[in-house]
Amino acid sequence: MKKRKSVGKPHHGEQIKALSEISKAIASDLYLEDILRLVVAVTAQVMGSNICSLMLIDEKKKELVIRATQSVSEEYNKKLPLKIGEGIAGKVARENRPMAVKDITKEREYKYQNIAKKEGLKSLLCIPMSVKGKVIGALNCYTPKTHLFTETEKDILTSIANQAAVAIENTELMVKSRVIREELEARKKIERAKGILMKNKNLSEEEAYLKIRKYAMNARKTMREVAEAIILTHDLKS
Repeated sequence: MKKRKSVGKPHHGEQIKALSEISKAIASDLYLEDILRLVVAVTAQVMGSNICSLMLIDEKKKELVIRATQSVSEEYNKKLPLKIGEGIAGKVARENRPMAVKDITKEREYKYQNIAKKEGLKSLLCIPMSVKGKVIGALNCYTPKTHLFTETEKDILTSIANQAAVAIENTELMVKSRVIREELEARKKIERAKGILMKNKNLSEEEAYLKIRKYAMNARKTMREVAEAIILTHDLKS
């Protein structure tokens, strides 16, 4: 396994550089997956960690799922999700406070001791990722040797986790707003297409809607695409 430098007190310049890189990611057009990969890579580098992972909460299942890691271990990367309150990361997510474990191979609450032993993982620093008091995930930093994390290291990882949480929240909000906007536009077009059919074909509102839906299903198109075709045909005849 590729060795990294031992965790020591991170240089202030490295901290600023790490936060600067994540800040740039927030302001960029990077996809969410790219931002997450950047966060774990930067964190591992600045903290001298041999494995760093980022877990996000699946709101429907109330689970923490690994979404990014720079680990080359397939076994670690395929770890099963944790329930909120389960294991170290689950507890951190539930209580919204950092937790440091000196030796995870001896920690009862740590759920994957077999993987930790196989991958040579010893100490863990787990930081909640939160936006406006709401926890959205956790950032995990592992060391290959037993290590007592300093307050400086905790502060650095907290800063990175907070920056990452903002980037994730902003990206997801943009995606949600775009989806909502597209749904509203589709509804408007379907309503207009219904009106055209009702007038031209002397149909009721329900009949017009069913006609659009049936054609969409038969043609394997969306109702929006069918509505746009009806509107275009109508506008060309006008």
